[in-house]
Amino acid sequence: MRDTTGMALKHLDGQSFRFDAGALCLELLLTGGPGPVASRYEVLDAAEGLLDWVRRCRLAPGLDITVTAAELTRVREVRDALWRLASARAYGRALAPEDVETVNEAAAHPPLVGRFTVAGARAWAPGATATALLSTVARDAIELFTGAYADRIRVCGSDHCALLFVDTSRPGRRRWCSMERCGNRHKVRAHRARTHTEREAP
Repeated sequence: MRDTTGMALKHLDGQSFRFDAGALCLELLLTGGPGPVASRYEVLDAAEGLLDWVRRCRLAPGLDITVTAAELTRVREVRDALWRLASARAYGRALAPEDVETVNEAAAHPPLVGRFTVAGARAWAPGATATALLSTVARDAIELFTGAYADRIRVCGSDHCALLFVDTSRPGRRRWCSMERCGNRHKVRAHRARTHTEREAP
């Protein structure tokens, strides 16, 4: 895994900020999603979109994978299932059996294989495929949904943001996708509301 505090994102309004999803499987949700999400943002309509995500996600650098059209379709299917599962967990809803099965089927394939060099650096075994990548992501999801942070999957507290993350903070009180973006915007709105109230007070 890469030592990182998140991925650099650029919102449609042009603002750049860092977002830490807390888990590899939730980082995949940054590529798009089902339903209304896909109509606003989708990068997995071409293999290059997945390859760009691989270069930016928390996996160690240097991963070179091949992607077929069928694999790309499967990645989108698993990603959409992960969206629904994470959303269900965040809102306290039951997990859909068909989405659970989709993730389990992806995890059943051999995952990516890591290696290390004589210099002690991390590397990836050659011949990596999108199927192996998807297995690695699905296995990460199984660890998340069955582990200690299963009840800490959150949706950003902003009314205008749908980013999902796992709260790995010690107190478990994370509310925002990013303090740089939604957290600061909330603070600004709260300050303006307080100032307005104070001005109108007798």
